[in-house]
Parts: sequence; structure tokens; C-alpha cells
Amino acid sequence: MSSLRPAAGPLVSILGLAAGLAILDGSGQAFWQGLVINLAIFLILVLALNLSSGFTGVFSLGHIGFMALGAYSAAILTLPLREKGDYLPNLPSWLAGVHLDQVVGPIPVGFLVATLIGGVLVAGVAWLVGRVLMRLSGHFVAVATLGFLVIVRVLIFNADSFTRGSRTFSNVTPYTNLWWAWAWALLAVYVVWRLKRSSYGRDMFAQREDRVAAQAVGIRVMEPRLLAFVVGAFFSAVAGSLYAHFISSFSPTVFYFDLTFRVITMLVIGGMGSVSGSIVGAAVIIAVAEALRRIEDATLLYGMSQIILAVIFILIITFRREGLLGQREIPLDRLFTGGWLARLPGVRRGAQSR
Repeated sequence: MSSLRPAAGPLVSILGLAAGLAILDGSGQAFWQGLVINLAIFLILVLALNLSSGFTGVFSLGHIGFMALGAYSAAILTLPLREKGDYLPNLPSWLAGVHLDQVVGPIPVGFLVATLIGGVLVAGVAWLVGRVLMRLSGHFVAVATLGFLVIVRVLIFNADSFTRGSRTFSNVTPYTNLWWAWAWALLAVYVVWRLKRSSYGRDMFAQREDRVAAQAVGIRVMEPRLLAFVVGAFFSAVAGSLYAHFISSFSPTVFYFDLTFRVITMLVIGGMGSVSGSIVGAAVIIAVAEALRRIEDATLLYGMSQIILAVIFILIITFRREGLLGQREIPLDRLFTGGWLARLPGVRRGAQSR
């Protein structure tokens, strides 16, 4: 019975989240549903960036480029054939007839397959790019990954046969809902958490603190960096697919500096190197940004939210560089196994009987 204790907290947490999503899904509140879906997508992006920048110290400014590649890849694969013929008439023949629209019961299997294909393709791109970029450190790798983002942007604008260039990519089937978004978010949390606790995670943090000292004691540098970069790229592509199939219409201007800055702000405020910090940072910025948007609408001071978020970012990196949590983690399981739940009479008697 005692072996079930460690799983009790996460299990109750997941069940609580599922219950909350079910209530929200049945409420018909489209606005709040969209906000919670956005939170899940941003959470995946922050976790992906944290894995690369927070765990290894290789600060990347190009992960939104992976998101863009994932969004366009999955959207092309699931675009209905008629719309594909109208919007993308110059697609290669081997791609023009592909439409992943298979649905098994309530599950859109085609959407899942398209998301996985986009994620794997982008991970392959990240592996090729990372073989070069992960050898760099400091501001050099930041500038290099920023260059990658610019390259992706230029390719999207000029690959008119695949992306419609600067025009809006429309009519994407809106498969993304609360359940898909949060299923992927939970998977991202689990994978990043397990990586942090693994031997690869220890190597990541060791070489982040002192690369020379880590190499001196035989700790690898290239392998954990590349692993973090590739896995982060995969989840960034997944977030791109979820985003594309949520809003149905998007343009390449979305995947650039504004979104990059938003994700970096979430990461820094939550705490680089902390999985819990990624969750807290994403939730805080989503809530603050929504509150500021409402104030903007009421006062007509448009652009104020971006200024205030930038000021918050500057204050955090000036007075609390480690963020709200630093590298600490919130022991969520203790909320259920060692906290108020354990003090309930029935639970206490059960614990004593064991």
C-alpha cells in the first residue's frame, strides 16, 4: 500500500484537472475555454524553452521558429483536399493528395498523426542545426539561434507553394480543444520533469554551472545539450500544431519577436531550470496580459500591456534574476499525500492501519 503513496498526489491532481476541464467544456464559455487552451499551448512552449535554455544554459532565441515549422507542417497535412487545391495549387503531387482527416470514434487520429509527423520532422531539423549551434556558448549561441528564427521566417515568406507566403493560411480544421491541449501539456510536463531527474538532466545542470569543470570530471557537454535542444524543438512543433488547429487561420508574422519575447518573459519570471516555475510563469503572464487587455479596452490606451510586461521583465531580471521559484520545484504530491488530505480522520486511520 505504501508504494501507492507517491502516485496518489499526481493522480489526484490529474483527476482534479480533468474534472475542471470537463466543467469548463460543458459550460459553453468559449472565451474562458480559449484562454485555458492558450495557457496550455504557452505552457508547452515555456517548458520546451526551459529544457534548452534553463537546463543547459544555452539560451535559445529560435524556438518560435520550430513552432512555426510545426504549425505549417501539421496544417498542410490536415488541410481538406478542396481547400488544399484552392489555396495551395502548386504543392508537389506527393503532398497534394495527402489529407489526414481520419477519425476513430471521438478521436481525430489524423490530427494526432499530423502533429507527430510535424514534431518528428522539426526534431530532425533541430538535430541537424543543433550539431553546429550546441557547440557554441553564451551570447554566440543566442545570436546564432536568432539567426535561425530569421531564416525560418524568410523561408516561410518565400515558400509560397507550401505556405502561401505572406498571405494568411486559412481553413485549417479546428481540432484543438481543451482535452488535446492539456493532454499534450501534461505530457510535456512529465517528459521535462523526468529528464530533469535523469542522468542526462544532471549532466545538463552540471555543464550549465561550469562547462570546463564538468568536462574535467568526465561529464558530457554536447550530448545533453543536443538532447535538450531536440526535445524542446519537438514540443515547440507540437505547440505550433495545436495553435494552428485552434485558431484555424494564421500568418507568418505571428511567429516572430513578439511571441518570442512573451515566452522568454514567462520563463524568466517563473524561474529558469524549474518545471514548476514554467507553470507559474505561464499562468502569471497569461493572467496579467488578459487583465491588462481589459484595461486597454476600457481606457483605449492600446500598447500599454506590452509596455507593462516589458517593465515587469526588466524588474525581474534586475532584482530577482532567479525568477519567482528559481530552480525550486513545488512538491504538488505533498498537497495530497502529506498535507490537508492526510489529516482527514479516515485517511489517518488508513495510514495507521498500514
